[in-house]
Amino acid sequence: MFDTKLVCLNGSNVCIALEESSGMPPVWRHFGAKPDDRAGVWRAASARPHPPTVLDGDPPFTVLPTHGFGWFHQPALAGARPGTDGDTDWAQQFRLDEVSRNDHGMLLKLSDAQAALGVTLSYAIDPASDVVTMWAEVENRGETPFRVDWLAAASVPLPPDADQLLGFFGRWTLEFQETRERLGVATWRRDNRRGRTSHDSFPGVMIGSSLGDDEGQVYGAHLGWSGNHSIVIEPMLDGRRQLQLGEWLAPGEVVLGPGQRYRTPCAYLSYSACGLNGLSAGFHRFVRANMLNAPQQPMRPRPVMLNTWEAVYCEHDPADLEELARAAARLGVERFVLDDGWFHRRNNDRAGLGDWWPDADKYPRGLTPLIERVRGLGMEFGLWMEPEMVNPDSELYRAHPEWVLRLDGRPRVTGRNQLVLDLAEPEVAAHLFAQVGALLHEHAISYVKWDMNRDLATAGHHGLAAYRRQTRAFYALLDRLRRAFPSVEIESCASGGGRADYGVLEYVQRIWTSDCNDALTRIGIQRGFLRFFPPEVMGAHIGAECSHTTGRRHTLAFRAAVAIFGHLGLEIDPRTLSVEEFDEARRWIALYKTWRPVLHGGTLRQGRAGSALSWTQAVADDGMSSLLAVYRLHEDDTRYALPLRIDGLRRDVVYRVRFLHVPVAPHFVQQTDLFAAMAGEGAELSGATLLDIGVPLPPQPPESCTLIALEQVRQLA
Repeated sequence: MFDTKLVCLNGSNVCIALEESSGMPPVWRHFGAKPDDRAGVWRAASARPHPPTVLDGDPPFTVLPTHGFGWFHQPALAGARPGTDGDTDWAQQFRLDEVSRNDHGMLLKLSDAQAALGVTLSYAIDPASDVVTMWAEVENRGETPFRVDWLAAASVPLPPDADQLLGFFGRWTLEFQETRERLGVATWRRDNRRGRTSHDSFPGVMIGSSLGDDEGQVYGAHLGWSGNHSIVIEPMLDGRRQLQLGEWLAPGEVVLGPGQRYRTPCAYLSYSACGLNGLSAGFHRFVRANMLNAPQQPMRPRPVMLNTWEAVYCEHDPADLEELARAAARLGVERFVLDDGWFHRRNNDRAGLGDWWPDADKYPRGLTPLIERVRGLGMEFGLWMEPEMVNPDSELYRAHPEWVLRLDGRPRVTGRNQLVLDLAEPEVAAHLFAQVGALLHEHAISYVKWDMNRDLATAGHHGLAAYRRQTRAFYALLDRLRRAFPSVEIESCASGGGRADYGVLEYVQRIWTSDCNDALTRIGIQRGFLRFFPPEVMGAHIGAECSHTTGRRHTLAFRAAVAIFGHLGLEIDPRTLSVEEFDEARRWIALYKTWRPVLHGGTLRQGRAGSALSWTQAVADDGMSSLLAVYRLHEDDTRYALPLRIDGLRRDVVYRVRFLHVPVAPHFVQQTDLFAAMAGEGAELSGATLLDIGVPLPPQPPESCTLIALEQVRQLA
């Protein structure tokens, strides 16, 4: 008789199935699509032949595999008790003590009496998005310290055919670059030890058998943590792979005293049978429902911003900035953000960080006159700050050189001429809260661009590694400020996209994606970012005609068509625009405002059409309207552009298909009646036609965009 005791959690389309076994943690039976359990699938899943060359009692893959008793793959927990004769209790054998559960979540409590350890594992499925939140916690129940070297926030199985991986790497001004790799017999691993989420190793992966845009079974995982992290994908001898992710711990960083606990950051995992876009849609729904619309600060429509950095850099003059604000208001800008250069002796990046009061030479009357002028023009006022940092050339550092992260007896490593304040020191945290709080209390500031411009080196506290405590202290400071000033929004910026993750998203409303505003480069940056984050949190700015980071030149239309698929801003001096460019920019801003509900509330889809075309589409939840951007990246050898098939529309609806922007294509002089109609009032096409045949595309030169609106005309009978 088949009497396996199963514990299952079900979302809308995803399922977790564990088998309770005596004397060990529950065994993984399934993670992925929700099967029909009436067909005997669980009995088949538990079948496991016993080859003659393995250990007697060869351990299966459990929710907490540990080293030392026959599990030869990556353990989910690694640690030991430092003893006089060497480390002890480095091998553990846990057993299940208790399972508590509700409809969509469960807590597993495990223990090892001999090792004097307890572990709690938490799994929760959000049925609206099919995103699974996982975390683990270890408790030292012994009388001596226990050093934690690794504890996976999640350790889950992947099927044998999931051998294609989409990973993300990059650098400053080139973040979130996608790389496709084939998983083989070796372990795949990415570590980040930079102390912040990092530009080069985003803590997320997507794995599947084909990684199609809209087809195929795909698994996704992300660690919501703004510090160090590890992701491990390891082949197992039964053909499956195990996926682990968690916080990378420096040696000796977590040593638990008697009764102390260490809890991992949360890991967020999901599954979709509808390819990468289906997976991203689930992550977007989860973020919108659980992070962006908290009762204390629900998300409101994302205002068009102008950020002053590339317009004036550190050369601030109040009269000049008032002129800049007036030009911004005429464009339709809704938020004016004063970037770096406003505070004490801040004329370049070599001095001033830590001295958060207006520079007396630039602002003899303080910031109030400029703020009042900006607000009088109908715009909100925002301010750039970098509170975690200090320049050695600052009043703060001269008064408190002991307030920085350091390793005593070692050189203090600077980055961008700055050191990192030890946020976990109560005096430091109190000082920063008082300084930032005073600015927010005394001025009508509705938005803070919170920057962080260097990795952590010599990140020590009394000789111990301090990466984790620094990240937790950063979260605590943000949380305290948000509670004190609930109407103030905060942007996470770290030399661009160096601190972008679900951990910081618990405390901020916007993430600055990259310091690069080159539209061509931005297409790839934004594609990777949008795999996990919804567009309304993605800072995307219209930059200068000649990019400040690449030197490439692009039309205003191309720059705007890329930027509107995020939280739109401008990183230009509008006073330098010609009359024609000014009017064009104003039209693009108005278009963004018109489509903002669909862009920031609908379903986002992305894809490629060959090597030369990339596209991004926002579809209203009811399928009645859609905005589609088709970007030509470079030339190719095709003579005609084939129609682009797109999903998300309704077959029973007739749409008006209209070009909102068509680039000039040299040498193409003939156009069909259909193209002429689309360039005018619009052509009527059924959803079935658009789904089965596609949207007709006009010719496009390299580095240009065609922007297409699809809006309901009527429903078919």
